[in-house]
Amino acid sequence: MNSEIKTNTKIRRIKAGKIIKAVKKLFIETNTTMGEDVVEAMQEAISHEESETGKQVLKKIIENAGVARRKKMPVCQDTGLAVVFEEMGQDVHITDEPLHAAIEEGVRQAYVEGNLRKSVCDQFTRENTTDNLPAFNSFSG
Repeated sequence: MNSEIKTNTKIRRIKAGKIIKAVKKLFIETNTTMGEDVVEAMQEAISHEESETGKQVLKKIIENAGVARRKKMPVCQDTGLAVVFEEMGQDVHITDEPLHAAIEEGVRQAYVEGNLRKSVCDQFTRENTTDNLPAFNSFSG
């Protein structure tokens, strides 16, 4: 029995700049575009809603989602905390800077360029961080 393990594994290198751009794009898109499935569910809910006020609220939410999409504005003024779930294979290498730093920079750029509400405060000073960092990060490799 041969105990040698042969692999033809090729390391995939990804520049941190690509990750920064992807994270920025996804954060802006997530905060400015309500999913079609959600919009359709709200439209369906209007036909089942008994209260006239409830119907009007659902219509306004749908209208707001359309304006947000067209104008690239947040759907809701409170864009919350940045949460990133990342998954990376063992044969991937990030170049130029660490993965975590690239994700943080993408989040920072998204909150600034996307005019997203920066509401995160430093846990010790209670002062606003002005860029919504740090992002909460969940890694599974």
